[in-house]
Amino acid sequence: MKVTPSRIRFLLCLSFFFHGASGLTLWADDLWAKQILPFLQEHCTECHDSEKPKAGLNLAAYGPDSPIRRERKQWKKVLRMLRRGKMPPKKAPQPPEVDRQQVERAIDEALTALNCDGIRDPGHVTLRRLNRTEYNNVVADLFGIDFKPARDFPSDDTGYGFDNIGDVLSLSPVLFDKYLAAAARIADEVIGGTPGKGPSDLLTCLPKSDADWLPCARQILEPVARRAFRRPLRDGDMDELLRLVESVHADGASFERGIRLALQAILVSPNFLFHVVEIPVLGQADAIQPLNGFELAERISFFLWSRLPDDELAALAKAGKLADNEILEQQVRRMLKDDRASALADNFAAQWLQLRRLETITPDPGYYPAFDEDLRRDSRRETKLFFSAVASNDLSVLRLLDADFSFINERLARHYGIPGIEGAHFRRVSFENGRRGGILGHSSILTLTSNPTRTSPVKRGKWILGQVLGMPPKPPPANVGDLSEEAEAVQAASLRERLEKHRADPVCASCHRIMDPIGFALENYDGVGAWRTRDGKFPINAAGTLPDGTFFDGPADLKKVLLERKRDFVWCLSEKLLTYALGRGIEYFDDCALENIVKAAEADDYRFSRLVIEVVRSVPFRMKRSQESSQ
Repeated sequence: MKVTPSRIRFLLCLSFFFHGASGLTLWADDLWAKQILPFLQEHCTECHDSEKPKAGLNLAAYGPDSPIRRERKQWKKVLRMLRRGKMPPKKAPQPPEVDRQQVERAIDEALTALNCDGIRDPGHVTLRRLNRTEYNNVVADLFGIDFKPARDFPSDDTGYGFDNIGDVLSLSPVLFDKYLAAAARIADEVIGGTPGKGPSDLLTCLPKSDADWLPCARQILEPVARRAFRRPLRDGDMDELLRLVESVHADGASFERGIRLALQAILVSPNFLFHVVEIPVLGQADAIQPLNGFELAERISFFLWSRLPDDELAALAKAGKLADNEILEQQVRRMLKDDRASALADNFAAQWLQLRRLETITPDPGYYPAFDEDLRRDSRRETKLFFSAVASNDLSVLRLLDADFSFINERLARHYGIPGIEGAHFRRVSFENGRRGGILGHSSILTLTSNPTRTSPVKRGKWILGQVLGMPPKPPPANVGDLSEEAEAVQAASLRERLEKHRADPVCASCHRIMDPIGFALENYDGVGAWRTRDGKFPINAAGTLPDGTFFDGPADLKKVLLERKRDFVWCLSEKLLTYALGRGIEYFDDCALENIVKAAEADDYRFSRLVIEVVRSVPFRMKRSQESSQ
């Protein structure tokens, strides 16, 4: 009997139905004894033996009982090395590819056979600074000004595909100098100290005598500091600010000058610049604790809006009501319907779908004269509006892959060959054929996965594997040559024929046999997403067959195949959402949280709100731990 992923999952479910969690354990042990251990003994123990085990991993020490569930982190690494082709090493005899794929699936399924009872590790909380988008938004929320002071900051580094990852958001001396300069500009703008500006609305109190200076300063600064720090003020917070005001008074300068200096201090404080979470005391018995209400409110608000909690969320945090699951769900639903939730499209979706790369894409005008800056801008806007519609209308996330509508204007309609659309404004348009439904038919995605002079089935297949299915292929070997672009080669054979010859190399075949068929299914779209039936003189062949025998022909068929693997897509999307929400990479101990999110989504018709609600309810989102309590 052929062991396929769907059959393994069916047997897992059957085992759980009859035997509960113990059934899953038995099934995982069976996978180990019958599939994984024999593979390791035949192909791996020569290097990973008891004498001098490579990488400190002694595979020869394992017996018939599966170690995978108790050593999840280690076996995540083993699986990653297998998938990247680094184990066995290239110089060693290689197992048959079908055996490698089978053991990869078996380890993956054994890791999935989780026992999620008991206390779970919420992961580390990295001290994470505001990125540029968050900084601009917080300044606008605090002072009602929108001049984007972070536009001069250095670009934020990215990790795991996002620019809000704590481990890569460093604070360099150059950036700190920018913070100091921005704080001065903001304070000048707010106080109205520049010529021609009247008194600031912030100055709600002006001292009439020396005795009024500090009470007035407290009245002005206290609410600003409380909102800027996203928590109640502690003993000493105001004392430091008032000392600055007092020093200005002692120097004989103006009250406005004292407030300006105190505002600058607020804007360069770590309590403002960083998302601060109080870590439980090391060694406490209860070192895993819930976030407090203010920490949770901040995490929710920056996840959904990329900005400060509003008054309603802040009031619930102060009252300690966000610990109530029902209230928490009500708040998430409310916030998703708010216009500020467009930040999910601008900041989450744009990075998950890699739309920001469109800024650097330069299709060759000799091949694609129709591509211009208007098309670049409008194609990106289509995808953001489409994602926002799925989110705000609480549609199934599966509609992201296959929908009968999108949002286009006249420029895009002309590009897509759709008549009757006039004007620059975007409007919802329904499609009757399967060409444009879902993100795979968007000009934005098709352009950023192409080369300047031609389409790239490899890039398109790789993008779908990584961003849609969560199975990014391993990087290509360093010695692999590029596909010939010489005029003679291009004229002699179609792109498909040249790629098929290229992947005949055994070094390339293992990845290309998966990527290329997926990419070929999108060959009816040219390098900027226009529909075509020929590539030069060659007719388009958009058929493909996956290694497991699945056949498809064209984008409509491909979408059906992807929807048959909807659990992989929903897991991938959930993992991306959780990564973005936490500001850190996903660890092996987050699998239980992801499993819960996916199961809840399955039970609720895959509605977008359900994924978001379950992310917010998850252990890694709501809990924190001391650094030494990691399990």
